[in-house]
Amino acid sequence: MSIPKWAPASVRALRGYSAPTFTHDLIAGITVGLVALPLAMAFAIASGLTPQAGIYCAIVTGFLISALGGSRFQIGGPTGAFVVVVAGIIGTYGVDGLFMCTMMAGVMLVVLGVTGMGTAVKYLPRPVVVGFTNGIGVLIASTQIRDFFGLQVPHVPSAFGPRLMELARHAATLSLPATALGIGSLAGMIVLRKMYPRVPGAIVAMLAGTIVVLAADVGVETIGSRFGGIPAGLPELHLPQFRLSLMGVLLRPALTVALLGAIESLMSAVVADRMGNDQHNPNTELVAQGIANIASPVFGGLPATGAIARTATNIRSGARTPVAGIVHAITLLVVLLVAAPLARFIPMPVLAAILLMVSWNMGEWHEIPKLLRLTRTDISVWIVTFALTVFADLTIAVEVGMVLAALTFIRRVAVTTTVSEVTRDYVESGREHILQDKAIPDYVAIFRIHGPFLFGTTDKIAALTDQIDRLPPVVIIRLRNMTAIDATGLRALEEAAERLRASERTLLLCGAREQPAAVMRQALFHEHIGDRNICPNIAAALRRAHEVMSRSPRAA
Repeated sequence: MSIPKWAPASVRALRGYSAPTFTHDLIAGITVGLVALPLAMAFAIASGLTPQAGIYCAIVTGFLISALGGSRFQIGGPTGAFVVVVAGIIGTYGVDGLFMCTMMAGVMLVVLGVTGMGTAVKYLPRPVVVGFTNGIGVLIASTQIRDFFGLQVPHVPSAFGPRLMELARHAATLSLPATALGIGSLAGMIVLRKMYPRVPGAIVAMLAGTIVVLAADVGVETIGSRFGGIPAGLPELHLPQFRLSLMGVLLRPALTVALLGAIESLMSAVVADRMGNDQHNPNTELVAQGIANIASPVFGGLPATGAIARTATNIRSGARTPVAGIVHAITLLVVLLVAAPLARFIPMPVLAAILLMVSWNMGEWHEIPKLLRLTRTDISVWIVTFALTVFADLTIAVEVGMVLAALTFIRRVAVTTTVSEVTRDYVESGREHILQDKAIPDYVAIFRIHGPFLFGTTDKIAALTDQIDRLPPVVIIRLRNMTAIDATGLRALEEAAERLRASERTLLLCGAREQPAAVMRQALFHEHIGDRNICPNIAAALRRAHEVMSRSPRAA
C-alpha cells in the first residue's frame, strides 16, 4: 500500500526500519538531547521564564515535531528566534498571555499547513531574513550582558537602547569571578568549535563551569540561587487561562510567532535536506509545528520551532530517521526525572556564554559583506529590517519586511520589463544564443531560467538540484530569458554551484542580460564558478564545455 504524500516522515521512515538504523538513531538522539539541555534552559531564562519551562518545551515539542513532521532529521524545541518576542509578550500580557499567543500561533501554523501554504514562506527576500536574524542576534546578546559580567542590575529594560544605558550605569558592579567564568566558557566553546567541531561545546562548558563552581565556591549566581532549582518529575498539565479581551491584541504577536516559527522551521528543514540528502514536505512540517505549539503551553512550555543547530548536530551524529528526534525528547525526559536536582548548581554566567555563542551563530554575519555588494534596494531593505528589529519591535519588523518584500518584487519586475522594436541587428545578435543549429554533446546538460529569478521563484532551481546525481559532467544554465535576479536568486545559484562542485561537475552560465549580469558582477559571483565559466552566449558555453572535458573527464 502506498503511503500518502502528506504522511509524516516518521511513517515513511519506519518502512524497512532495522536494528542497525535504530542504533544510529539512538546514538544521535542521545547526543542531540544532551546538547539541547543547556540551550533549552538558557532560552527559557532569557525569555523571562523558569529554566524548566524550556526543558518541558523541548520534551513535548521535540517529540511531536519528530513524530508528526515532514522532515526526517528536524529537531524541534525552543530557539533564539523567539527569545525577544516572548520576553516582550510576557512583559506586556503576562505568562497566560504568552500561552494564549503560542496556542493561537499554533492554530495559524496548522491552517497554513492544511491549506498548502507551506511554500508561501519563500516569499520573504534574503535581505529581510538576514535583517531579522542579525537583529535577533544583537538583541539576544544584549540580554546576556548582565549575567555574563555578573552585574547587579535590579531591573533591565526591555527596549534595546534603555537596556544598554542601564547596564552601562551599573558597570561598576561587575563581578570578576562571573566575568572570568563567562569568558572562560565562551573561549572554550570557540576553541572546541574550531579544533573539535563534533564535540558539543555547550555541554562541555556547562559541565566544566558547574564543576568549577562546586569545587572552588567562587560565589557566582546559579540556577539554584535565582530560581530555587528545577523540580524533578513530570510537568503538571493545566489549560492556560483564556481571556477573550486579549484575543484581539494578541493577534499581531501571534502572527509574528507563527511567521518566525514557519520561517525558521522551513529554513532548518531545507538545511537538513541539503545535509542529509532528503526532501521534506513543508506543509506536513507546518502542521506538526502547529500541533507542537498548541500542546507546549499545556505543559507550561514556550513557543517552539525547528532548530537549525540541533538539526545539524542530529545529522552529523548519524541520525537516519525521525526516531532520533523522538529519542532526543526521551533523553531530556530522563534527565529531568533523574538529574534535575543537580541543575541548581549550573552558573548563570555559563548559560549567558552559551547564549552569546548562539546569538553569534544565528546572526548570519557572513551574509553582510555579500549583501553590501548588491543593489542599493537590497542594502536598504536589510538596513530597515535590521534597525526595526533592534530599535523598534519584532512584530513591526515582520510587517514592514513583508511590505518591503512586495514592493521590491514589484519594482524589480517593473524595471526589467521592456518594450522594444525587433530590428535586423537584434535578430543577428541573437544567433549565437539559439540552440536549434548547435550540436549538444552527451557530456552536457542544458537548463534555462525563464523570467525573473527573485525570492518566491527560486525553489524552481530544484528542477536541476533534485537530479544532480543523474547529470553529465558539465551543466549549462542559460540566462538569456532571465529578466531579473536578486539576493535570494543569487543565493540559489550559489547553492546549486556548490552542490554541482561537490558532485565533481562543472557549472557554466551563459547569456545573462543587463540587470542579472550587473548584479552578479557587483556580487563577485564569478568567485563561485570561475571567470571562464561565465560565458556571453550558448555557443561560447559549448566551446568552454569542450575545453573542460578535454582537460578532465570529470572536471571539478
